[in-house]
Amino acid sequence: AVQLVESGGGSVPAGGSLRLSCVVSGHRHASYCMAWFRQAPGKAREGVAAIDRDEYTAYTDPVKGRFTISRDNAKHTMYLQMNSLKPEDTAMYYCAAGGRGFLSGTYNFWGQWTQVTVSS
Repeated sequence: AVQLVESGGGSVPAGGSLRLSCVVSGHRHASYCMAWFRQAPGKAREGVAAIDRDEYTAYTDPVKGRFTISRDNAKHTMYLQMNSLKPEDTAMYYCAAGGRGFLSGTYNFWGQWTQVTVSS
């Protein structure tokens, strides 16, 4: 079975930075497209950033230029470096594996979540 465990969330003031990590256990990690999603209170889950096995990346417009997704297959880990954080980035952040881009319904494996809170 594939398991994903996120870490790195926390509370920061606006303009601050956080780095989220997602450790993947199980087989075929390197072949998976992986992504970060987030869900704010009262809002639908949305895709934030995705990275495929060739390390092609995609970002939702509100985070372009501020967030960077990366992966280290040797460490079975995916990262999300978040800079210049804004209060509207406050959400539960999930990592996911085995799907396509920002299509959440296509992902087979999900982590629990890690909370990111940005104060104004």
